[in-house]
Amino acid sequence: MAKQSIAAASDSAAETQTVAELMTRARAAMTVFADATQERVDEAVTALAWALYKPEHAHELAVSGVRDTGLGNVPDKVTKNQRKTFGTLRDLLRVKTVGVIEEDRARGIVKYAKPVGVVGAITPSTNPAATPVNKAMMALKGRNAIVIAPSPAGWSTTARAVELMRAELEKIDLPADLVQVLPAPVNKALTQALMRACDLIVATGSQNNVRSAYSSGTPAIGVGTGNVPVIIDSSADLDDAAAKICASKIFDNATSCSSENSVVILNDVYDQAIASLQAVGGYLADGKERRAIQQALWLDGQLNRKLIAKDADVFAREVGLAAEAQQAKFFMVEDNGVGPDHPFSDEKLSLVLTVYRAADFDAAVARTRAILDYVGRGHSCGIHTKDLGHARRLAEELDVVRVLVNQAHTFGNGGGFDNGLNFTLSMGCGTWGGNSISENLNYRHFINITHLVTLISEDKPSEEALFGRYWARYGK
Repeated sequence: MAKQSIAAASDSAAETQTVAELMTRARAAMTVFADATQERVDEAVTALAWALYKPEHAHELAVSGVRDTGLGNVPDKVTKNQRKTFGTLRDLLRVKTVGVIEEDRARGIVKYAKPVGVVGAITPSTNPAATPVNKAMMALKGRNAIVIAPSPAGWSTTARAVELMRAELEKIDLPADLVQVLPAPVNKALTQALMRACDLIVATGSQNNVRSAYSSGTPAIGVGTGNVPVIIDSSADLDDAAAKICASKIFDNATSCSSENSVVILNDVYDQAIASLQAVGGYLADGKERRAIQQALWLDGQLNRKLIAKDADVFAREVGLAAEAQQAKFFMVEDNGVGPDHPFSDEKLSLVLTVYRAADFDAAVARTRAILDYVGRGHSCGIHTKDLGHARRLAEELDVVRVLVNQAHTFGNGGGFDNGLNFTLSMGCGTWGGNSISENLNYRHFINITHLVTLISEDKPSEEALFGRYWARYGK
């Protein structure tokens, strides 16, 4: 035992030293970057974006990501690498993060943006290129440096993305050490050493990583678990809803936390909605097939890595579904309950969509709430409807950060070109999901703000103005 303790202490010291060296380089790079103008900052952000958006790079990293992790598919990862990067660049180039960023003369307040320091970014295996680049762009927008702690499975892809970003920074005569990656092999101790040493942690991925980030003693931003339920309302355009749900569900083989996991269909349109979903490629499993999917998808209570984020034909063959199912794009299983005894009500990270029948809209809201309360509270939900009153009711009553209306959830939840959410790969879920933010991760989370406060005309109302109504009703 003594030898093991000595070895553990030695390992910890080595990892602490490794991280210390990365931090020294990062802080030196930040010193060079500290006086950058807004134009220069935006040039740096654009350089990082081009490192991934460049078609041959987007393709190379998509191939590498699928090869290394076994998750998703190459065409969709190419799309994700480019679409998320393009949208994030659009958002970042439209905002100021250097010098005075806001002036409120009436209140006598001027706001100045300052860096937060060295960012430690925890990134997931599902997006080993897109997420690191996305976070690096936001970090440098605030004149920070970033050190990325990738998933071990995605390390080589992330390391290559970092290599490409560093090359672009050198091309424009900025320090490559503004962007760094933990060396392989990445392990828990090394990641924890980074979390202790950096100035801000941004954790995307497993909830274990998020909890570790929040308990590290370093300011942290984490994201919650996805398990998106979507209602198909009585007034929905069923064909449009089905097409959007299909496109969203199958994108990158359902690796996104925003992928639809359940649909709750109003009874009066249930059969028609199922038919529309079948018409776009959905396969409705019968009772025997449902049991086979459940037995194959969960092993000892854990999702089977041989089935998550796999192509539909691979999934169908592994489960032993009929030949017809191997031609499907996704698989539907009907359920009537939520909770531990109903595993299909959980996040599935696969091309399996759980289908619920609701007697009326009240029942649909109740079912959606139950799903979120079980897994995914705070994250998001959606509705396909022509009745905006129903959509507003979801926003008023459910504990979620985002309610998407008539949208393909995967494409809209993390920012879209046809909605107002900012582009990101990290969705905050508020305190409902155990997070410190209730919005999409964005540039504002990577800057500190100094407030210059000057005198204004006195703004002090009378006691009567503030207490008058209370006194009149309840007395003094």
